[in-house]
Amino acid sequence: MARGPLTGPSFYCPYVIFGMVCALGSALCYGTATVLQAMAARAAAATRPSGDVVLLLRALRHWRYLLGLALDGLGFGLQIVALELVPIYAVGAALAASLAVTAVVAAWLLGIRLSRVEWTAVAVVCAGLAMLGLASGAEGTEPGPGWLDWLMLGTAGAVLLLSAVGGRLPERARAGTLGLGAGFGFGVVEVSVRLVDEFSSPAALLTDPAVYALLLGGGAAFLLLTSALQRGSVTAATAGLVLGETIGPALAGVVWLGDRTRPGLTWLAFLGFAVAVAGALALSRFGEAPSTPDATEAAHSAD
Repeated sequence: MARGPLTGPSFYCPYVIFGMVCALGSALCYGTATVLQAMAARAAAATRPSGDVVLLLRALRHWRYLLGLALDGLGFGLQIVALELVPIYAVGAALAASLAVTAVVAAWLLGIRLSRVEWTAVAVVCAGLAMLGLASGAEGTEPGPGWLDWLMLGTAGAVLLLSAVGGRLPERARAGTLGLGAGFGFGVVEVSVRLVDEFSSPAALLTDPAVYALLLGGGAAFLLLTSALQRGSVTAATAGLVLGETIGPALAGVVWLGDRTRPGLTWLAFLGFAVAVAGALALSRFGEAPSTPDATEAAHSAD
């Protein structure tokens, strides 16, 4: 969406800096929420083991779970703001960095021991984000081709279909495939936010396919991710999620929506993006924060 004079040189730095702060704030909210919800789920399960639905109802009575939900909502709001101010590739990499936040907070609150490699991965994610912050330009102002809205809606529909049949996939490929599908769904949300023509007009929103792509893609992605984490390796599911929600949307932003880097720093943006995503992949076992240190080590060995 065009901003006219607000995208000029005199406004460049404040907008980019504020957008990156929002993206990092979103990652901080998501990563912390994961740990708080894991703590609440552990407390609920310790009271009396039960099925998933009853466990969820018990968890909802814990303040940590409710705080985690509030942080998820705040994180989503910050993500929307960030997508309106900085390129999609910067926001996607920052969201992947929520795994680093989860790892650090889990080490602090859950007593989970991080290996030297994992602490290095946290540092690598931070370094990648720093490079992206230095290289990122302002959000692109190109509206994108008219068919892109419908492509996002079609992709969201395909993700929803995958969520319906995902449980029938072969066991070895199930978690990674479902995680990748969830990543595509969240990627649809990232691109669709930029494609929505006018947030302030209810009539325009009701007829905009990008709005339905955003809602459908987000809902389907949540279902797929939940299924992936329940049905297989957390590491495989989260790795697929990171790849799906970063690479595709970043390309869409550059190719069709006019996302660019600061002059002469394209190489730094590519390097920062690759470094941040690689670091996040190294931390992919934290896609669902384990309840105890022993559980963490067991899951790590199994993966």
